[in-house]
Amino acid sequence: MSEALKSKIEVPVMADVFATGKKPEYLFWVGCAGAFDNRYMKVAKAFAHILNKLGIDYAVLGKEESCTGDPARRAGNEMLYQMQAMTNIELFNMYEIKKIITICPHCFNILKNEYPDLGGNYEVINYLEFLAEMLKSGKLKIDKSKSQDKKVTYHDPCYLGRANDIYEAPRYIINALGLKNNEMNRSKSFALCCGAGGAQMFKDCEPGDKEVFIERTEDALKTNPDVIATACPFCMTMLTDGLKYKNKEEEIKNLDIAELIAEAMV
Repeated sequence: MSEALKSKIEVPVMADVFATGKKPEYLFWVGCAGAFDNRYMKVAKAFAHILNKLGIDYAVLGKEESCTGDPARRAGNEMLYQMQAMTNIELFNMYEIKKIITICPHCFNILKNEYPDLGGNYEVINYLEFLAEMLKSGKLKIDKSKSQDKKVTYHDPCYLGRANDIYEAPRYIINALGLKNNEMNRSKSFALCCGAGGAQMFKDCEPGDKEVFIERTEDALKTNPDVIATACPFCMTMLTDGLKYKNKEEEIKNLDIAELIAEAMV
C-alpha cells in the first residue's frame, strides 16, 4: 500500500456540505461492504483518495447511508427491499442528488435499473467507467513503471458484465496502467460467476461436487497471474477465499482496480 493510502483521508459528508448551502456534484455511494468489510474498506479508501487527488466535487452520506436493499430483494424479501429503497430515495431527494458513483456492481445495478420503478431517477455511474474517462481525458495521470509489469487476470463481475455490458472500461484501465491482462478462458459475457450473487453470499453452500468460487479461482490460476483484479466486493471475498483454499494467498494478490490505480497515480 502506498504511503498516501496509509495516512488519514478527508472525506466530505453530505449533511455537512449541504448545511453550508453547497450541493456536491456527485454522491459517492460507499455501500455496505465499503463501510463495514475490513478488506473492502481499503477499496473505498483508495477510490476516495483518487477522487480527492482529482479534485472531484463529491460527498458521502456517512451514517445516513443505508443498504440499497439489493440482498433483501435477491433473497425474496420484496417488502424489505421497497422499504429500504424508499428510505434512500427520500434521502437522495432531500439532498437534491443527481449523480451517484458506486464501487459495488450490485449497488450500481439496483440504483440504476430498479430504483426508477419506485421513482428514484438518478445518473448512476460505475467507478470503472468514471476512472476510464478520467484516464482518457488526461485528468488522471499514472506512472506505468510503478506497475512493474505484473501479470493480471481480470474477473468480470456478473452485475457489471452480463447485467450492464461494462467490459471495455476495466480492460482499458489495466492496459493504461501498463499491465498485461491474461484473459481467462471464460471471460466477458461467458465469465463464470464468483458464486456469491443472488444473495448466495449469505447462504450455506448447497450439495454438489465443487463450490463455484473454487471453480472460478481455478480459472484464474490457469493464467498464472501475479494479481487477480476484481471490481466487486462479493467477487473479492470469494476469490480471496479461493486463493486461501488453494494456498496461494501469499504469492498471488487479489486487488481491486481502484487499488491498482491508487498505487500508480502520479
